[in-house]
Amino acid sequence: MPEDVQVTDLQELVRISGSGKPFGITPEGFVPKPLARLLEEKKAAAQVLFGSDVDLTAGSALRKILEIIALEEARCWVHLSLAYEDTRVSTATGDALTRLGAELGLPRPHHRASGQVTLKLAGTLPADVPELVLPRGTRLLTAGKHDYFIDEPATLTNTGRQATVAVRAFDPGPQHNADPATAVPGKIDGFHPLDQRSDLIRKLSAAGPPLVVIEHTTATSGGELYWSDSRYRELLLAYPRNLWTPEAVRIAVSLVPGVRQVLVQDLYGGLDIDKPIFGSFSFLERLFSQERSLGNPHFFTVLVAPEEGALWDGPGQLAERVAAAIDRVRPVGVAPNVDRASEVSVGFTCTISVEGLPIPAGRPDTAAVSPEAAALKGRILDRVRRRVQALGMGEPVRYSKVLWSAMEEPGVVDAHGLRLRRFPAQLPFEPADPAQPFQELGAEEDVDVSPKEVAQLVDSLVEITIT
Repeated sequence: MPEDVQVTDLQELVRISGSGKPFGITPEGFVPKPLARLLEEKKAAAQVLFGSDVDLTAGSALRKILEIIALEEARCWVHLSLAYEDTRVSTATGDALTRLGAELGLPRPHHRASGQVTLKLAGTLPADVPELVLPRGTRLLTAGKHDYFIDEPATLTNTGRQATVAVRAFDPGPQHNADPATAVPGKIDGFHPLDQRSDLIRKLSAAGPPLVVIEHTTATSGGELYWSDSRYRELLLAYPRNLWTPEAVRIAVSLVPGVRQVLVQDLYGGLDIDKPIFGSFSFLERLFSQERSLGNPHFFTVLVAPEEGALWDGPGQLAERVAAAIDRVRPVGVAPNVDRASEVSVGFTCTISVEGLPIPAGRPDTAAVSPEAAALKGRILDRVRRRVQALGMGEPVRYSKVLWSAMEEPGVVDAHGLRLRRFPAQLPFEPADPAQPFQELGAEEDVDVSPKEVAQLVDSLVEITIT
């Protein structure tokens, strides 16, 4: 075939084989060519080069060769698409997302190790202490001084002398997988000396051997696992690309283990001047912001709501960790004031009607103490707790949301007489506050929370009745 004829045929091939639809990198992202489009282009090319009467039926040898070539090209397009998506945080997955996060200086975080321990009474409770309650979040220590906390409440009595509870490491990472057969971190065998939730145990054990013994026989696991792609991607997309801003401080503090919520209050513009008011007023008539107290060294406030297992004061505890995280991103000379958000204890009482669940029939008081009823109450409390834990500082606890959470549990057909309670009972390690008395709200009333408070659900199975 003459060279000029071949060039003309190839130009004609380009003209007639194009679909007019953009492929490759487009304003909408990377668009790969589909297999059907590739095969049609190969068939058009064959007709240009070999004539319009060439045999391209399903059984022809040339058709099979074209299908194989089109399939390999389709695979190349798929790999090109994956390579393009792996260059952006919004679309990258797996190792590619991990590498992008490492370039931003934010490696993919680990999960916390978890497992179970058994708490046993080694002695007899005194007459004035009918039961020993260990609330969720009570801190434990391993033989190697690694921090754990119990992830569910436990109650020990002279008749119910042991309880198996879930435990979770306070810090993430595989180095906190506690194995009873190793020296470090070792088995979980003691209570944290700074945790006031276990003060009663230490008081009752002062005159003799430990009153409560921790049995840890199975190694905890899960600390070697990483965050999922979706959770890690959300963190990377929210992570600020600059320093000295309130958002940079907020992200840095939120990554500290033990922080549930964080709010940065920059009333004076101490971190930056990215405020809408700047450039919109007369400099001779108005001030930039509120007048600063010259005797106050703090330029901004960081309000932190701790998790249930966090200890605020003490060496190496949450207040110290938060201050260290802020120091890495704050400008020199701009000092923070780190405050702890007040926790509002919230509870509820209701009567649950069920259908199709294996709740024992008979007297209501007998059915209420059955294992099946206790398991149902625990599942309902977990649903409400997840709803409350998702609330931010200053967000009220809605009656409708609590009712919806209870009704979401399979088998629950109604929740009668639901009432929310504010400060239903002080936690065992907290003194009663006369300024915040017990308050049971009426039907459909919400629990209001001030801007410097955060709601915390109190575990109480006895307040839920099952019929």
